Amino acid sequence: MYRTMYYTLFNAVTDALNAMEQQNYGQARALLVAAQQQSEEIFMDSDEDED
Repeated sequence: MYRTMYYTLFNAVTDALNAMEQQNYGQARALLVAAQQQSEEIFMDSDEDED
């Protein structure tokens, strides 16, 4: 679970940085928000005892 969340967030940060380099701040924000929501869903759908 945490590995999946990490990769989701890491890839989004990388994509957001690329968008920011192109001065596309709206896309960067959208990428980060989507990754945050996806990671939260992964966490909420996981078994609480899993680490």
